[in-house]
Amino acid sequence: MTATPLRVGLIGYGLAGSVFHAPLIAATEGLALDTVVTSHPERQQQARAEFPDVRLAAGAEELFDRADDLDLVVVASPNKTHVPLATAALKAGLPVVVDKPVAGTAAEARELAALAEERGLLLSVFQNRRWDNDFLTLRRLLADGELGDAWRFESRFERWRPQPKGGWRESGDPAEIGGLLYDLGSHVVDQALVLFGPVTEVYAETDVRRPGAETDDDTFIALTHASGVRSHLYVSATAAQLGPRFRVLGSRAGYVKYGLDPQEAALREGSRPGTVADWGAEDESLWGRIGSGESPLSGGGTPVPTLAGDYPAYYAAVAAAVRGAGPNPVSALEAAAALDVLEAARRSARDKVTVTL
Repeated sequence: MTATPLRVGLIGYGLAGSVFHAPLIAATEGLALDTVVTSHPERQQQARAEFPDVRLAAGAEELFDRADDLDLVVVASPNKTHVPLATAALKAGLPVVVDKPVAGTAAEARELAALAEERGLLLSVFQNRRWDNDFLTLRRLLADGELGDAWRFESRFERWRPQPKGGWRESGDPAEIGGLLYDLGSHVVDQALVLFGPVTEVYAETDVRRPGAETDDDTFIALTHASGVRSHLYVSATAAQLGPRFRVLGSRAGYVKYGLDPQEAALREGSRPGTVADWGAEDESLWGRIGSGESPLSGGGTPVPTLAGDYPAYYAAVAAAVRGAGPNPVSALEAAAALDVLEAARRSARDKVTVTL
């Protein structure tokens, strides 16, 4: 017998809520998008148009007042609201998914994790880039020993946006937890930790390049892992020429991959998982290459078929975890470890020092 779907309340219907969370929730067997919380009339209309049966609420209080009608809350609102809303949801007895970064500090993330454990509730962090096509492919290459011992990991999440867009993500107010270090940096640091384990040293450079910009828009982070691997991570809104997404050098071979996972672009364009047969797949022309002593730009190395990206796998794992049928796909303690690195990077850039963890 099919289990009754878990009823989900989604707080926030901006970029994160409308492009990522709502479509993925709706596409996941065992989950049902019950309520969307947004005070913006246009976003309410958008939610109703895209999900005709969804209930609407203007504020999170309305959601928590009927906590018994829900089985899961997803917090996809601005960063500064993540901790108070996740706290309120847990105290209301509801499992929670929080968009990254889960908090502004590692200490806050660990306090949330402790509260969730005390209440016996799931607290998961939406680190969707663990299910990017290139990341899944690289994990397989490393697991299969194709590169030998990994020595250096280069990861770039670069964009060309010479004009600031404004909004809280680019606000200089520290309370907003904006800037690329905490936005895209949350992704590249999390991926480095998953691949190569804990970090012992952090060095960072952060710059504000664009006229009118208020917070970092061009950042570099160097990590020394306890395993001996060195990670060089770049996040930028000012990259007029984009570098490789991944360049990984090992004792046997290297792997170079250009281009971003196609799932975000597909979601932005209105495509939905389950409605296309090749969700998350990319064209063969974008496959990365593996080899030694050769330039991939001149055709050197061997093309490596890129595994299909799989953002839906995150919410499928969440549904299983809420039912007690599987592990938390991304724990708050894992997110706290990434925040340790991000806080160290901010301190390193500010004080021009290497920070030891």
